[in-house]
Amino acid sequence: MSHTLHHHLQPAEDAMPLRRRGFDLGYVVPHDVRTVPMTDAQVARAWQQDRAVWLPGMLDVQRMQAEIAQAHRLMAQVLAHGEVTPMIDQSPYTAALQPEFSLVAASFEEHDEQAIEKLYFDAMQGGDCVAEDLWCKASWLSFLEDDASLRFRFSFGMEALEDVAADPVRQRWAGTLCDRLFPESALLTEHAVLRTMLAQAIGGEPMFVERIVYFNAPNGGAQMHHDVERGHDGVVFAQLSGRTFWLALAKPLLIDELIAFITDPAQQPELSRLLPAAEDRAALMALAADRAALADYMDAFDHELVEAVMDRSAAFVQQLVNHGYGYLLHAGDLLLMPQRNLEQCVWHSVITLGDEPGEALSFAVRPAG
Repeated sequence: MSHTLHHHLQPAEDAMPLRRRGFDLGYVVPHDVRTVPMTDAQVARAWQQDRAVWLPGMLDVQRMQAEIAQAHRLMAQVLAHGEVTPMIDQSPYTAALQPEFSLVAASFEEHDEQAIEKLYFDAMQGGDCVAEDLWCKASWLSFLEDDASLRFRFSFGMEALEDVAADPVRQRWAGTLCDRLFPESALLTEHAVLRTMLAQAIGGEPMFVERIVYFNAPNGGAQMHHDVERGHDGVVFAQLSGRTFWLALAKPLLIDELIAFITDPAQQPELSRLLPAAEDRAALMALAADRAALADYMDAFDHELVEAVMDRSAAFVQQLVNHGYGYLLHAGDLLLMPQRNLEQCVWHSVITLGDEPGEALSFAVRPAG
């Protein structure tokens, strides 16, 4: 059994509220349905057609409940103390890091307001440094005081400046560092059925890189975005505990949905609520009349006019759910999101469901080599 979703603008029986960063986005009601597992060929075809792939119940999270519980303890300690190093210097992490990894530095990243702490490691083999400047960075997901969502990101080198895809050796070691600190990563990376699926989808043995371990908390989650990065084919998201609600669809389909919503006479009162200034609504309407301009605007760092619709309108969320782009993830569920290029990538947003934070893995994937 898995779930299909209905969205409501008002509370309904068994409805779960959608609230993110202070905005109420309606309610979803899951309904149990019987689904036939997708074949490798079907997954590959969906991936190559830039469609999100929902794989309910793929992971046996029960076999790593101790590791998941430890990760939640780490999260709680970071929330309580605002730093990571004291926990990493204790069991079970000291033993897990030996003998390859040595913690060489830590920084509170004062230039980054969302950063908590960044830990730097070198990887050693036979007395030689085989990968330097690896790091694990803990960050808040938003600036809101009542959003306790955080993430641990693993990479190397100069953040946002270095071409990480050009150095597969250090990418592998950064992934191994993630494995040591969060051993439940093996639920995803060592899943034989998933690896076979992904190999057919991306055309080679999958390598999991640029890894992020998320703890999405109530009132938290990610706004609508993409994860395109050179050298990566897409993202595999694994829910390990808790529940999340997702919207996920390819950029051309999202543009279609935006244009339909913005130009719908019935939605003009909603647009007036979202964008009180008449000049903003006129600018948004002009974008809706020029598909290429709208596509370019979405890729700009500041795309406030469409952000108001995508991330703050319960009516737009309802439209996307009604058209089949909503997903409810329980512990053990996967969501695959191809990120072929800026034109075709799957955009996605996340909302935490329930009263407790949940752990999740978001790993980029590329063919090994």
